[in-house]
Amino acid sequence: MNSAHPEQVRPIPNNNLTSNADLMAKAREILKGKWGFGVLVTFLYILISAIPSSAKGIGGLIGLIINGPIALGLAILFLSLVRTRNAKIDQMFEGFSRFGVAFVAYLLMVLFIMLWALLLIVPGIIAALGYSMTFFIIADNPDIKASDALAKSKQMMMGNKKKLFYLGCRFIGWFLLCILSAGIGFLWLMPYGYTSAALFYEDLKQQQ
Repeated sequence: MNSAHPEQVRPIPNNNLTSNADLMAKAREILKGKWGFGVLVTFLYILISAIPSSAKGIGGLIGLIINGPIALGLAILFLSLVRTRNAKIDQMFEGFSRFGVAFVAYLLMVLFIMLWALLLIVPGIIAALGYSMTFFIIADNPDIKASDALAKSKQMMMGNKKKLFYLGCRFIGWFLLCILSAGIGFLWLMPYGYTSAALFYEDLKQQQ
């Protein structure tokens, strides 16, 4: 984890960043006219996520294998959406072309978060927030190693975990409404959340 280069990413004061409310407003603006695309991405993600549960006995292993590449593909897709206002469905599967780094990054994230969570739930949440930018970083750095991406995410999130946590909290009301809609609302909530997260990453990166 110490192989990351501290001089490349410095902690960013929260007061220099775009407010969470503005990030969400920008996400809605980006998704105007593209909600159908976002719903399709979410629907495909749900179908792919159902594959491990349908495979008896080896479902957990299948999930461990595909979750990393899919997470990287979603990072690539939503970064493209927020940067160019354009994205393609096939970008969702680009993570498989970089399977090694995506798989190892996901494996390390799960391992580290679980180890911290063994102490208490709060350290586990803090660890998850610290590693939250990992796949965005891999998407932007084709040659980066998984361990370096995790280290860079931790450094990028220094002083910014609380802001991302509060951003997530702003979606709680939407989450409850999605439950009341028998889950149908999640088809719209997921692209909203991912777009906001991609904008959060972009904001951090631009403030470096």
